[in-house]
Amino acid sequence: MLYDKDIREPLFDFLEARYEKVRVIEEKQMGRSRADIVMVLPGALVGIEIKSDADTYARLARQVKDYDQYFDANYIVAGTSHAMHIEEHVPEHWGIITVEEDGGEADFYVLRRARENVNVDWKRKLGLLWRPELVRIQEKNMLPRYAGKSKQYVVQKILETVPQEILREQISEELFERDYREIAQEIAEYRSTREAGKRRKPAKKKARRG
Repeated sequence: MLYDKDIREPLFDFLEARYEKVRVIEEKQMGRSRADIVMVLPGALVGIEIKSDADTYARLARQVKDYDQYFDANYIVAGTSHAMHIEEHVPEHWGIITVEEDGGEADFYVLRRARENVNVDWKRKLGLLWRPELVRIQEKNMLPRYAGKSKQYVVQKILETVPQEILREQISEELFERDYREIAQEIAEYRSTREAGKRRKPAKKKARRG
């Protein structure tokens, strides 16, 4: 029996050998669920859900809906105990990778390749980026900074202005370059600058009643 911990590291090696350029991000919050793996490819984000031999299908229907809102394509990695029935539990556009133990090691097989997910919600996908990353996308596309506006407002303005084929590449570029140590400092600096800007705003004068 293979558990999640037995699958992850060998799966990373399998993915890195399969794709020329790839970055793996673990445990990414997406709506009400958490993606086991986000695979960053040039121009695409791929969600990967692991169902080890110890897992059940109890939450899978909800997870599938959440994955489909965020990622350009999705895969499920299914342990041997699920291999016979996994196709019944995921949509046809989802890819399926089976994993079984062979000589004490995890062996992977692509049972079905993922197709493009037409259900992706671009607001949610772009919302995976942090504010400093969105700022860089604004700068690349010569957009205003929208100082003082909410993240949702900025995301909407980017989507109204930048073609999706350009955004695909730029989102991946930001995630390829993401440094979790540096980004924490960038977020703190962004918030500090934003708060300073709010304090400098003059108070609105109340109209006099005659």
